[in-house]
Amino acid sequence: MTYWKICFGAVLALSALAVSACGASTGKGASSSSSSVIQTMQPQALRQIVAADNTKERTIMWQLKTEKDCTLEYRMKGSDRISSEKATSKSYKGNNGISDSYLYTVRLTNLTKGTDYEYRTRTGDTVSEWYPLKTDDGKSFKAVVVSDSQSSDYADWEKLFKGAMARNQDADFFVDLGDMVDNGEDEYQWQTWLKSVEPTISDIPLVPALGNHEAYTLDWKMMLPERYTSHFNVPQNGDSALPNHYYSFDWGDVHFTVLDTSLYEEKEWIPDLYEKEKVWAKKDILQSKKKWKVVLMHKDPFQYSFADPSRPMRQEGFSEEGQTFMPIFDETGVDLVLSAHLHTYRDRGHVYDFKRNPEGPAYVILGLSGNVRYPGLWKEHALDEYTAPQPETDNYVVLEASEDALILTGYLPDGSELHRTEVRKSE
Repeated sequence: MTYWKICFGAVLALSALAVSACGASTGKGASSSSSSVIQTMQPQALRQIVAADNTKERTIMWQLKTEKDCTLEYRMKGSDRISSEKATSKSYKGNNGISDSYLYTVRLTNLTKGTDYEYRTRTGDTVSEWYPLKTDDGKSFKAVVVSDSQSSDYADWEKLFKGAMARNQDADFFVDLGDMVDNGEDEYQWQTWLKSVEPTISDIPLVPALGNHEAYTLDWKMMLPERYTSHFNVPQNGDSALPNHYYSFDWGDVHFTVLDTSLYEEKEWIPDLYEKEKVWAKKDILQSKKKWKVVLMHKDPFQYSFADPSRPMRQEGFSEEGQTFMPIFDETGVDLVLSAHLHTYRDRGHVYDFKRNPEGPAYVILGLSGNVRYPGLWKEHALDEYTAPQPETDNYVVLEASEDALILTGYLPDGSELHRTEVRKSE
C-alpha cells in the first residue's frame, strides 16, 4: 500500500510537471506560470481592435494559412503569471494572389484599467513574440486620425502613416475614417493595407469606419462589405443582422459613435440602414455619461458644388447623410463630427439646425491619406471656415482629448501644421 501511494504520487507530480512544461492554460481566464516554449509562431496581420470599454476590454485578431487550435496568452508587463483565452476561428477565402486563410479572434474582457500588458498567440508549444497592450486609464489621450487611405500601390499611404506615428509615438489608438482600400473585395489590397500599418496595429488598437469603397466587387459593382466586416470585429451594436457595420466605444472621457454611411451602396440588401441607424445612434449618444461626444463617419454631412466645369451641376447644401443625422447630432449634444469621402480638408465651424451657431457640433472633414487625389475638385461652401491649400495634398490629423478641450490638428505628410480646431464647453 505504501509503495502504491509513492508511485501514484510520483505520477501526479510528473503529470503536473508536464502540464507546466506545456505552459498552455486551458479554460477561460485560466493562468499558468511562464515556461519554456518555441517562439517561432508568426501570426499574419496581427491586429488590436478597439473595444466598447477600453479600460478593461480589447479585441485581438490574426490570420494563419492553416487551421490550428489557437489561444491568446497575456500577462501584466513584467509578470510571469500568464492568462489565456481560446481563439475562435473562421475560414476566409483569398483572391488576387492571396491564399485562403483562417481568421482568429479573441475578445479580452477582464483587463485592469490603466495597465500595461503583453500578449502573444499560441498553438501547442509554439508561441509568437510578446506584443504590448495598454488599457485606457480614463484620462487625457491622443489619437492619430487618417481617412481615404485607398491607393493604387499604398506606398505614399504607408510613408504618410509611418511618419505620422513616428511623430506621435504616444498615441493611444488610431482611426481610419473609411475607404481604407480602393476596392473592398480585393484581398491583396487588404493585406497590403494591414502590412503597411505594422507594427502599430499590433501595439495599439485600430478604430475603423466603413467607407463606400469597402462595398465594391472586383468588377466595381456594389455588394455588402463582407471583407471589411470579417477583418474588423468591432463592438456589438445590438443588431445581429448588422454586425461590424456601426458601433460605439469609450476612451477617456469621450464617447465615440461610429456610423456606416454607405446606404447608397448597400441599399439593395439593407434598404432601412439609415432608419435603423438613426434609432440606434440617438439612443447610443443619449445614454452615454461621458463629457465629450464625438461622431466618426465616412461620408460628409455637407454637399459641395463642383469647381470642375466638366462635372455635373450640383447645388451646395447638405448631403443625404447630413439631412439624416445632423438633427440627431443637434438633439443629443454631439461636440465634434469628423468625416471624410471628398478628399478635401475643411473646417466648417459649429453648425446647429443647418446654420452657423456656436451651440452646434464642430464639423471637420479630413482630406485623403492615400494617393487618390482630386485637386481643385470642389468649390468653397458657404460654411467653410478653413480650406487646406490647393491643389490639395495628403494629410492626417491628431486628436488630443483632455478635460478642458478637444483639439484637432491637421498636418501635411512632412509634419507641417495645416490647421487647428479647438472645441471647448463650459460645465
